[in-house]
Amino acid sequence: MNDRNVLVWRSLLYVPANNPRFVDKAHTRDADAIILDLEDSVPPTEKTAAREALPGAVKSVVRHGADVLVRINRPLRTALADMEAAIAAGADAIWISKTESPEHAQLMSEVATEVEREQGRVPGSTMFVAVVESPAAYFRAQEIARADSRIVAMSLGSEDFALEAGMTPDAETLYVPKQTVQYAARAAGIMPLGFFGTVADYADTEGVTEAVRRSRKFGFEGATCVHPSVVPILNTALMPTSGEINKAQEIMSAYDEAEKKGLGAITLEGKMIDVPIVERAQRLLVRADTIAEKDRRKAELSA
Repeated sequence: MNDRNVLVWRSLLYVPANNPRFVDKAHTRDADAIILDLEDSVPPTEKTAAREALPGAVKSVVRHGADVLVRINRPLRTALADMEAAIAAGADAIWISKTESPEHAQLMSEVATEVEREQGRVPGSTMFVAVVESPAAYFRAQEIARADSRIVAMSLGSEDFALEAGMTPDAETLYVPKQTVQYAARAAGIMPLGFFGTVADYADTEGVTEAVRRSRKFGFEGATCVHPSVVPILNTALMPTSGEINKAQEIMSAYDEAEKKGLGAITLEGKMIDVPIVERAQRLLVRADTIAEKDRRKAELSA
């Protein structure tokens, strides 16, 4: 499992846990993470079988270095059964659908700790992604993001949120909710997931590419997709470009020289360079290095 402080989840591909053909191919898709789905993509009559198939599915999808998450169901009794099976199968993280409150997340964490101890896993090692999918949860997003140390990322569930809010799910209507959840995640020091659109629009590759690029400018670090054709779009659009890396290196080098001279701010190519700009450049370089390491590991395991 990745060190949660340096997670790279640019692309998270949903794979129905009840579909052996999709599961068998998932490791070849080059996604940073695979979400084995027990919820919406699995018919009610197949949910038990999908849950029971998790041990084999987890082993299959991690073969090329992807992290593995399991999206669990609601209501609570089903969610707890799903989570227990996911932890026992070795999942890195649980995708907590319809996270309604901080108390909800804390309850799930308490149960996860019991299961981890029973399974011989380190208590607290299973990560959570909290997903806001209702207006009621939306107004508690900041509390949810800070609810438990297991929570490493947060997202808005676009389709369900739009349904509950009585609105059409598109980039315009979801702009404010997604940005608010992104701020809540950043305030809590966790990863903001999502983009200004919905996962249902995967056929419009040009539109998805533009939406993801725009979303990265607004601070999003990763997003889910339901079709493997979107994985390379996410992997490319949500990583620093070579031009950005070169510029960040120039900024760091120039600022290092300025510090040696006792200067707190400098001018580079006609623009003032001060502490916030330097910190942004430093973060970009750290992210670029982390992504490069992730891709290197995936390539080695794929060889």
